[in-house]
Amino acid sequence: MLDDLLGRTKLKERIETLEEEKEHLERQLEAEQDRRADAVTDRQEAQRQVNRLQDRVTELGDRVERLQSEDVDVSFRREATVRGSRLDELLGRLESVETGPEGLLNAYVPDGHDLPEAVREGFGDRTGLVSRAAPCLAVTDDAGLVGVCLSVPVPPEPFVGWGDSARLDRSWFQPRESYTLALVRSDLFAMGAYDGRERTAFHGFDSDLTSQHSKGGFSQARFERLRDEEIDDHIERCRAALEERAADPLYVVGERSVIWEVSDLATVTEPVDATGDPEAALDDAFEEFWTVRVSAV
Repeated sequence: MLDDLLGRTKLKERIETLEEEKEHLERQLEAEQDRRADAVTDRQEAQRQVNRLQDRVTELGDRVERLQSEDVDVSFRREATVRGSRLDELLGRLESVETGPEGLLNAYVPDGHDLPEAVREGFGDRTGLVSRAAPCLAVTDDAGLVGVCLSVPVPPEPFVGWGDSARLDRSWFQPRESYTLALVRSDLFAMGAYDGRERTAFHGFDSDLTSQHSKGGFSQARFERLRDEEIDDHIERCRAALEERAADPLYVVGERSVIWEVSDLATVTEPVDATGDPEAALDDAFEEFWTVRVSAV
């Protein structure tokens, strides 16, 4: 009652209210400080990401400028076609290259339009040359001392990876063990069974296609229809012969416009320019098929 008379009760109530407000404000302040600390952390991480992206943009911009510069040489350092003993020597040199762990990049690139990121990073300014050489086996090292693309007669499944040595299989590049090589043209067929480079069997024939004469003879439409029928008959004979082959795998080479019609039977198909009598043409096709294009980048 004395407190009431002196007005101390209201003062005490007011003090309690103020104490509660103070505690509430202190809790708000602590929460705000925590939010600010989290915001600072998030801002710092965002800034680090921005810096990394900016560095990458700058790097790519520099690369574009170098590629656009007139002083940049974007041609192959050397190009050659090799086979036989010379190919054997070059493959041996490549196999002898050794680096530290993850020092050598190996990739089989089937398409120059969609290169793996590892190839782009490994070859850097020389990436465009890999695109031009594809399909190819591409090899480079982390110091830029090695850089080569090789065409592959018997290509593997696409792969890419870093290692300490060149990843290659001699059977991709050189004739090994038993296989069949066939030359298919719209007017000629030749097939050989091989053991390595040695041909152990041969079968071939050619087909006479109707020739167009400048005057008289068939109408153009009838001529084209007859010629297409003759080519179809020839391809059927080729397919029948291929199905009777003595050895697998089967590599089919020849005229681009017709080899696709027997591609379902083949492990590899490859256009070649081999002409002449069937046996001689097959010999030419054999050499062309097992010839490797080497491009130094």
